[in-house]
Amino acid sequence: MRQKIGFIGGGQMAEALIKGIITSGLYKSEDILVAEPNESRRDHLESIYSVKAHYSNLPVFENCRVIMLAVKPQTMSMLLEDCQDRVQPQHILISIAAGLPISFYIDKLGKPKTKMVRVMPNTPALVLEGASAISRNLNVTDEELRVAEEIFLAVGEVVILDEVHLDAVTGLSGSGPAYVFSFVEALIDAGVKSGLTRAISEKLALQTVSGSVKLLKESGEHPAALRGKVTSPGGTAITALHVLEKVGFHGIIMDIVESAVNRSKELGKG
Repeated sequence: MRQKIGFIGGGQMAEALIKGIITSGLYKSEDILVAEPNESRRDHLESIYSVKAHYSNLPVFENCRVIMLAVKPQTMSMLLEDCQDRVQPQHILISIAAGLPISFYIDKLGKPKTKMVRVMPNTPALVLEGASAISRNLNVTDEELRVAEEIFLAVGEVVILDEVHLDAVTGLSGSGPAYVFSFVEALIDAGVKSGLTRAISEKLALQTVSGSVKLLKESGEHPAALRGKVTSPGGTAITALHVLEKVGFHGIIMDIVESAVNRSKELGKG
């Protein structure tokens, strides 16, 4: 029988994971415990997913071996101080807080043998289309790592990497949805500026982006090759791409990802 899983923090990402593992059949509702100080969030999670939500994190540590630390980086230090005495050698702690290295958790807990897994997910996990990267410390066995991997496979794609690469993941896929949303918003506004209604422009923009991503995935072709198939000589696409090249579109994207990577490193330093 599968052991219980606990969530400390019941926010949007925790909810996405709860939805995913229930939908996939990985865990049943009765096997999920949540510690969440906000009463309305507790009521929401209990009513929608039939999980048991508590104000205190004590029941989570007492009843669960796998524990998801789903709080913001800014409050993680306080959480670790609060639960220091509750963390036992059998617990597998999985953190989804951006920027904080595994050494941060070990140092705060003062327990070098703690089993620690660090994950960088992203918000499309809310619709079970997330991208997550996972790292572990040496206390976590291959079997225990697989437990963490299965949880995030329930909400999307997973890669397993050395922790040194997680800042790059944070800048690329962790923050990436914000870049995509901004691009789509600009496409919609461009359609409106060109005379389309907002509803029509939004429908066309969303399907264009969705269809283009699907074509990339299913064709296996390089993005440049597919772009070449759209750009006929003297046509509209090559004219528009010329503008992108003049403003340094590729460089801008690389710069914004790099800035997010650097910010992730700053968060990791405290």
